[in-house]
Amino acid sequence: MKHFDKLRMSFLPRPLDPLGCSSVQEQRDLWQRKFCRIAKEMVQTEQRYCQKLELVSTFFVDILKAKGTLRSDIREDIFCSIKAILSVNQTLLIHLENGYLGKGLDQFSTHMHHYYTYVDNIYKAQKVLQMQLKKNKAFRRFKKLQESRPEFNNQKLEDLLQLPLQRIDQYKHFLQDLTANISVDHPEYEQLLRAVTVVCEVSQRIDDNTRHHENHLELCRVQKLLKGRKMKVLAPGRWYICEGWLKVVPPKGAEAKPKMFFLFSDMLLQVKRCSSLHSTSGQKFTAEHAYPLQDCTVEKVFGHTRSQGGLLTLTFPRANLLLMSSNQENLNDWYQSLSSAIRKQNSKQTAIYQRDELCRRPLRSAADRHNTANAASRKRNMLTAEISELPQEPPVEQEYSAPKRMKPSDASEQSAETSSCVIL
Repeated sequence: MKHFDKLRMSFLPRPLDPLGCSSVQEQRDLWQRKFCRIAKEMVQTEQRYCQKLELVSTFFVDILKAKGTLRSDIREDIFCSIKAILSVNQTLLIHLENGYLGKGLDQFSTHMHHYYTYVDNIYKAQKVLQMQLKKNKAFRRFKKLQESRPEFNNQKLEDLLQLPLQRIDQYKHFLQDLTANISVDHPEYEQLLRAVTVVCEVSQRIDDNTRHHENHLELCRVQKLLKGRKMKVLAPGRWYICEGWLKVVPPKGAEAKPKMFFLFSDMLLQVKRCSSLHSTSGQKFTAEHAYPLQDCTVEKVFGHTRSQGGLLTLTFPRANLLLMSSNQENLNDWYQSLSSAIRKQNSKQTAIYQRDELCRRPLRSAADRHNTANAASRKRNMLTAEISELPQEPPVEQEYSAPKRMKPSDASEQSAETSSCVIL
């Protein structure tokens, strides 16, 4: 292919000095072969990628718009910015096929906002698509008919909608390999470097969205396991960590009872199984205690020994909890998870306190500046009175007070009132 000949010419090695060795030449030749092979593979996969996007755009988006099978807002929720992505990638493909690798990718990276819009909408698109397939019979028949076309090669619409996310991951690996096999003084190096930076940011956005979505599903699952709706598991900023059975050791030496625990980023939830006599709630749990991890400490009592299992003691501001497990590995996992969650929670709280203190300083500074201005104004007024011999009243000073910040204990008490379980 002619455009790869241009790439090879750009990688011609510089003349070696008399002391140069053949190993340097061999390394440059190796870089050149790898670079050209990666570039060729990138062009071929880009061609197939654009063909599949065009199938979605033509046989779904355009025809659905013409037929009116779906409302415009529903169609936008499902397909989002896929037509804009197709247009951007068709332009990129032209540059790649003509050998302008760096220029094409550099220009492509300036249109990444279309990908950001798409990846932020993908989970909503999946939900809306499944809802329409369930409720809209006409759309269900239309989708099945379009997927049966020979052009689709038995590919489902659900899989095709994942293509932009998968392609971002491919771009990331392609660009990292390209920059690793090109000289830093090559004219296209800076362009490739900018492109790989932008693509990696989009890839990180996809990973973050995936983690948030999976965490949301876990929180919803735990919420459904709880009887009633007074104990709110779904909360902004809360992360699910782990769950399992542990025995609670009573303080007065009674028999230890097994309890189910759910560990989140900000609390440890203790629950008990509902009575099996209830036909609807036999597999559910009732919340008993919600222990906030703020200002909590955890220690092993003798779980560090080689004996089977051990004890964990958790000290909260308003309660103590002694947990036992006969499995040493299970106990160690709980200890590590609790220690990490408590450490992160305390560091987050410290950061909030520091931000609050920083936010207060401008308020006090503004008051000081205001009092200084009032004092200067009084001096000017007194001077004017002496000169003009006319009586004037001094300006009235205004009082400022810093806004009150709710104490952590107050916040805990308020959250306890909204929960069905006891929050300690």
